[in-house]
Amino acid sequence: MDIREKVEKLQNHLKANNYKFVIDECNKLIQKFPYNSFLYNLCGLALQGNGNTRHSIEYFNKSIDLDPNNFSAKNNLGNSYKAIGRYDLAESNYSSALKIKPDYVQALNNYANFKSLVNDYKTSIDLLEKALKISKNQIVLMYNLAENYKSIGEFNKAIEMHEKIIFDNNLHTNSHLSLSSMYNYNKDNKHLNQMLDLIKNEKLNKQNKIHLSFAIGKAYEDIGEHEISFNYYKEANKISNSILNYNFENEKKLFDKIITTFNNIDFEKKYHESDKKKIIFICGMPRSGTTLVEQIISSHKDVRGCGELIYLQSSIKENLYSENFFDKNKLSNLLNTNSNPILNKYFEMLKFHGISEKIITDKAPQNFLWIGVIKIFIPNSKIVFCSRSPRDNCLSLYKNFFPAREMSWSYSEENIGNYFNQHKRIIEFWKNKIPNSIYELHYEKLVNDQNNETKKLINFCELSWDENCLNFHKNNKTPISTVSVSQARRPIYKNSIDLNKNYENYLSKLFSMIN
Repeated sequence: MDIREKVEKLQNHLKANNYKFVIDECNKLIQKFPYNSFLYNLCGLALQGNGNTRHSIEYFNKSIDLDPNNFSAKNNLGNSYKAIGRYDLAESNYSSALKIKPDYVQALNNYANFKSLVNDYKTSIDLLEKALKISKNQIVLMYNLAENYKSIGEFNKAIEMHEKIIFDNNLHTNSHLSLSSMYNYNKDNKHLNQMLDLIKNEKLNKQNKIHLSFAIGKAYEDIGEHEISFNYYKEANKISNSILNYNFENEKKLFDKIITTFNNIDFEKKYHESDKKKIIFICGMPRSGTTLVEQIISSHKDVRGCGELIYLQSSIKENLYSENFFDKNKLSNLLNTNSNPILNKYFEMLKFHGISEKIITDKAPQNFLWIGVIKIFIPNSKIVFCSRSPRDNCLSLYKNFFPAREMSWSYSEENIGNYFNQHKRIIEFWKNKIPNSIYELHYEKLVNDQNNETKKLINFCELSWDENCLNFHKNNKTPISTVSVSQARRPIYKNSIDLNKNYENYLSKLFSMIN
C-alpha cells in the first residue's frame, strides 16, 4: 500500500472518529516522511477531535512550516486557537487562509462562526453569503446563516432559511428544532405533522431523535396536550442521558472545592484595582431569566450587551486550574501578587468585540460558581443573581436541548435536582460571605411588577434611568444565541409562571428533590 492509499484510509478513519488510530498511524508515517505537510495537518485534525487542542497546534504549525501555502492547515489552526481563547491568532490564521485561497468555503464558514462568537453578526452574515455564492445550497452554510438571523431577531429570514433547508433535506433535524422555537403550534400545524411523520423514519440516528422529540414536545405543549408533550420530552432526555453518561460526583467535587477554598478568604480586603470597563455579571441557573435581565440592562443607552461570554471561565481555567481541576494553591499564589491575569485575559478576549461603551453585560449563567473570583479579580463590576421558582426553572431545563457540554447534567430528573440543590448551596454561601455585593432579582417579581423591579435593578447597576429598559423587547442591539431567543424578543408575559403545574403528575421525582 503506497502513502496515498494509507492517507486515504486514515481520512476515512478520521471521518469515523477513530482519532487515536489516526494519531498513531500518522506518527508512524511521519517517521518515514518527515517533510510531508499533509500528514502533520491530518494528525492535527485527529488531535483536535480527540480533545487535545493544544497539542494539535504544534502539528498544524509544523504543517505550515513545511508548506506556508497550506491554507487547510491555517484554517484548522485558526479553529484550535479559537478553542483555547487565542482570538488574535485565530483571526490571523483565518485571514491568512483566505488570502491564499479567497474561495475556500470552509475558512469562510469558520471565520463567520468566529465573528458571530464575538457578536459581529454583520460580518458573519457577509462571509456566509459570500460562501453560499461559491457553494450554493450547502446546508451547513445555510443553517449557520439562519441561526445568525435568529440571533439578531430577524425571525422571518431565519424561518425562511430553515424551511428551505428542510425542503432540501427533511432529515436535517437541527433545523426542525430551531423552527420549533419560533413557531406557535396548533393541532393542524403543517410542521408538527411533518415532524410526526419524520420521527417514524428508520434512518434517524439518536441525535436526530433527540432534536425531533424536544421539538414535538414543545409543539404539543403549545397545543396544551401536556401528557403527550411530556412523553416526547422524556424520550429526548432519556436518549441524551444515555449518550452522555453524565456523572454528577465530579460536579459536586467542584462545588465542594470552591466553598472550602473561598471560606477562608477575607473579602473585606481589596486585592486589585481596575480602571477598565465596568462589567455587569448576570448569573443564575440556566433558564432562570438571565437572558431577559440582560436584554433589560443592555437596552440602556450606555450599556453594550455581550451575551454568554466564556471569557471568565477560560481565564479561570488558564490561571486557576491544574490537571482540569480547580487548584486552591494557584489562587493563593495569585492573591499574594500584584498581577491580575484573570482580568487581563478577560479583556484581551473582549477586545475583539470592538466595544466603545464603558459598561458591558456578561450573562453566562454559570458564572454563579465564580462570584468569589469576580469579587477579587474584577472589582469594578456588579453581580446580578437571577432566581426563579425552582419547579418552573427545573421544568424549563428538562424540556430544552442544550448543545454545550457543560450542560450534560440537564437531561435527567435526578441530575437536574442535584445540580439545582448544589447551586442553591453555593449561592447561599456567597450571600453569607459577600452579602452586599450580590443583587438578587426574582423572575416572578419582575414579571408581576416590571416598572418597579426594573428601576431597582437599574439603580443597583448605578445607571441613570433610561425608559428603553422598559421597552427591552425592541432592543436589537444585543444578539441572543440561547434557547431564550424567541421569548426575550417579546414584551414581558406571565404565562410562563406556574407552568410546572401542567407537569406535576409526571415529574414527581424531580419536584420532590427541590424546594
